[in-house]
Amino acid sequence: MSRIGKQPIALPSGVKAQLQADTILIEGSKGKLTFKIPGAIKVEVVDNQVIVKRESEEKPVRSLHGTVRAIINNMVKGVSEGYKKELDIIGVGYKAQMKGKDLMLSMGFSHPVEIKVPQGLNVKVPKPTRIEIEGIDKQLLGEFVADIRALYPPEPYKGKGIRYVGEEVRKKLGKALAK
Repeated sequence: MSRIGKQPIALPSGVKAQLQADTILIEGSKGKLTFKIPGAIKVEVVDNQVIVKRESEEKPVRSLHGTVRAIINNMVKGVSEGYKKELDIIGVGYKAQMKGKDLMLSMGFSHPVEIKVPQGLNVKVPKPTRIEIEGIDKQLLGEFVADIRALYPPEPYKGKGIRYVGEEVRKKLGKALAK
């Protein structure tokens, strides 16, 4: 039995879960999220808990069991607390700013990079070198933050680029010092 999949998901106060055919709807103070449940997985809502079960012991079904439970748990946490990620921009003259609903990045390229913010995410730029992104959908948030970071990942010689707050970039010695 899956160690993660067999654990029930406790619903905090103010969070409701509804099953509709093969879809689960999680609703909380921050918003609503839906997820289509794969065919061989069964979900039940009992006494303010969501329980995920599987119908068979086949390998693909076993691998889905814990995954579906983790996704539903992330949805419950998202609609009750929300998720937040922060990025730092390192480099002389590198900066970020909001232009309406779009994020503008000046990264030393010949042109500023304009990124459309997906619906459901909230982007703030408290300082020109810091980007804060909040949302209720963990997958959408992580994917958007990774796309921003991929524009200019931190390079190992000078450390310039976009990095997560708290991320350590190991610097390499330059050509002159490597003997």
